[in-house]
Amino acid sequence: MNKTYLPPVDTIERNWYVVDAEGQRLGRLASEVANVLRGKNKPTFTPHMDVGDFVIVINAEKIAVTGKKRTQKLYRRHSGRPGGMKTETFAKLQARIPERIIEQAVKGMLPKNSLGRQLFTKLKVYPGSAHPHEAQKPQTLEIKTIPGG
Repeated sequence: MNKTYLPPVDTIERNWYVVDAEGQRLGRLASEVANVLRGKNKPTFTPHMDVGDFVIVINAEKIAVTGKKRTQKLYRRHSGRPGGMKTETFAKLQARIPERIIEQAVKGMLPKNSLGRQLFTKLKVYPGSAHPHEAQKPQTLEIKTIPGG
């Protein structure tokens, strides 16, 4: 009988990665970031444990989408009160709070449970190129781009 591999909790190595979102496609960037947050890029990946790394996304205001998503993609939020549904297009949200676009895309690709909420806290998104995590010495994470895609 096979046993589930459990990495020792005290030996889990957490790295910091920085990703430049300038010119990247939203979905492709979000799926790569979600994989790193979960730890799927490591040989010690265990589905029910937090073995992932920290990810810093910079230049969130320069993220790209294809087609007519800039004007047609809607972001919804609800105040919790009757009639409290607010909708906003991608372009308006990008002008107002550009980090929320990437946060929502990545959050949708994480598990929908307490582990997913814990993993989401390791994502840091900033609209510009400056971030306050230089002390962690983040490594650059290259996201593969498709030319002309």
